[in-house]
Amino acid sequence: MNTDRKARWAVRQSALPTVVRPCPDCSGTRHRPSGKIRVNASGKLLDVWLLLSCAACDRTSKVPVHERVHVSSLEPARRVAYETNDPAVVRELTMSASLAAKNGYRLDWTGTWELETRTPLYALDDPTPLTVLVGFELPAPVRVERLLMRGLGLSRTEIRRMAGDGRIRLPLALDAKAHQDFELTIHGPGSVEAAKHSKLLGAPTDLRAHLSHVGWHDTPRQLSRSATARA
Repeated sequence: MNTDRKARWAVRQSALPTVVRPCPDCSGTRHRPSGKIRVNASGKLLDVWLLLSCAACDRTSKVPVHERVHVSSLEPARRVAYETNDPAVVRELTMSASLAAKNGYRLDWTGTWELETRTPLYALDDPTPLTVLVGFELPAPVRVERLLMRGLGLSRTEIRRMAGDGRIRLPLALDAKAHQDFELTIHGPGSVEAAKHSKLLGAPTDLRAHLSHVGWHDTPRQLSRSATARA
């Protein structure tokens, strides 16, 4: 029996988030990064802006990144990245939650990610627990339930049933939104009940006497019922 079942899932970037804020020239509210950064120098002071394009009218607007900062306060490599429209820096600024909060807009992450599960695939009916390591390539807030539906190829009802039965163990709630790496465990059918039986059969004598007194006898099946009732 395989006792080291592990899989890796990766939340990959498929697009940059959309910047949601009013356009001064039209009724549009959705903007995409233009891929450019503007740097303006006034003596030893610099202004740096991320340039956006309105998805409706294509108007260019500016998002302040640095305002009136001394040139010495920026690392030379960072300043060059701004001046050359480095794609990695454009990506970083576009996805920055702190920059969005500072400038009063929100990020729409719809359609920005996909889940890659090409790493070892294991049968879900194997009693040996499966540990899944979920890694994020971008800080997109992904609902855990949706992530599991995609990763396991199961319906919402099936995912909720498995979580309710204790077969899926998570460090956060199903309806929570994750945006950082985390780990989950999937147990095979019957493995959770088996663990409950083992735990109860190893319980102190006085506890088992109490179970017997209330009508539950010391058999695996009946102790499973008691464990469920007390959970």
